Amino acid sequence: MFDRRPSLAGTLALSGALLLGWPAIGRAALPSSVAGEPLPSLAPMLEKVTPAVVNISTKTRVAVRDPYFDDPMFRQFFGLPPSPRERIEQSLGSGVIVDAAKGYVLTNNHVVGGADDIMVTLQDGRSFKGKLIGTDPDTDVAVVQIPAQNLKALPVADSARLRVGDFVVAVGDPFGLGQTVTSGIVSALGRSGLGQTSSGSGGYQNFIQTDASINPGNSGGALVNLRGELVGINTMIFSPSGGNVGIGFAIPSDLTTQVMGQLIAHGKVVRGSLGVQTQDITPRIAQLLGLKTSQGVVVTRVAPGSAAAAAGLAPGDVLQAIDGKPLHDSDELRNAEGLLPLGSKVTLSVSRNGQARQVGATLTPEKLATVDGGTLDPRLAGVRLSELSMAQRGQGAAGVAITAMQPGSRAARAGLAEGDIVIGVNNRRITSLRELRGLAGMQPRQLVLVVENGEGVRYVPMD
Repeated sequence: MFDRRPSLAGTLALSGALLLGWPAIGRAALPSSVAGEPLPSLAPMLEKVTPAVVNISTKTRVAVRDPYFDDPMFRQFFGLPPSPRERIEQSLGSGVIVDAAKGYVLTNNHVVGGADDIMVTLQDGRSFKGKLIGTDPDTDVAVVQIPAQNLKALPVADSARLRVGDFVVAVGDPFGLGQTVTSGIVSALGRSGLGQTSSGSGGYQNFIQTDASINPGNSGGALVNLRGELVGINTMIFSPSGGNVGIGFAIPSDLTTQVMGQLIAHGKVVRGSLGVQTQDITPRIAQLLGLKTSQGVVVTRVAPGSAAAAAGLAPGDVLQAIDGKPLHDSDELRNAEGLLPLGSKVTLSVSRNGQARQVGATLTPEKLATVDGGTLDPRLAGVRLSELSMAQRGQGAAGVAITAMQPGSRAARAGLAEGDIVIGVNNRRITSLRELRGLAGMQPRQLVLVVENGEGVRYVPMD
């Protein structure tokens, strides 16, 4: 319940106005100027920004499983329908219009990913059904398109020019209260290693940290500079209690626009890779390799035909820096690869047998075996399955990734989603596409997949 009584600050302000002889009640406000100088205000800038920030509400249909209702004999005995029951999950978030002519809206993957219905509401009250153009769980970026006229878009700034201490303003729709504006400064740049993204993994992270209040519902909203230009997309907070404690994070505009371009062009993001698997260097490994420091990562495998192979890298090489930025662990190398556009040329600082040298490499697409699930089992029609990348395997993952999912397919209705990793079939562990082919190819009467994602491990029965 909201407390509508006057606040102490309001009472003091009113008392101060009366003491100073200012007109009371409706005119008890700060003057527009003091000693002829106008008071600073963000209002003129926000008048241009707020029409470009939208509310996004989604509905997702989730199958409800029950051991009794899943039994065909039980359903037949009680005359129950064969289809699984469903529940509707709803969520709220924000988005930013970045292309007024084409109706493109930037937001977070965790706001719209997997949703069946997306509704976008503008500041002027108009609502439109949104079309999901594409999502990238690894950076938590998504693009939605709306069929609307007379839109206002935000100009996009070069986030690489941000400095710690710059003033920024966050605009979004926290808690579904309506459009809300908060202000603060850039607290830090290049934050990474902040836990899981909406992909269920560490993703690729290069966050702007700010003390501008970001709360539930702000996700996907705008972080702007004092010129009203987009510098980031608000995405998450650090909070021991669940509330805002002044540590919020936004995805830099340079990264979001790069991802957006690929999503619009291809519907997905294709990343470049060096094609190496690496291991962190412990003091013990440093001693065995005769290294003077434990900084860097040691190459344990080089994929044939990869960028690393073309650059002459070999197992045992120590990668100490990429483009002059020191590497401390394998996650930093994976993050650096994932944040660079496909085809980027990088310079690697390499140590081999104690000899330091610089090696140039061009990031190329990683070639991963894929298969249409329908060729393995009719119940998997509409599912695209792929081997895990070397980066995923380097993080200890094992199994087969779901890289595409046809909406409305049997697999989608069963609860499978893009980004899931299949780690077992009928209680048999699988680590590769070859093993999945062998088990699914038998087309057992009952097919139960063991699936892992950012929320944990679950069983998915396939009817």
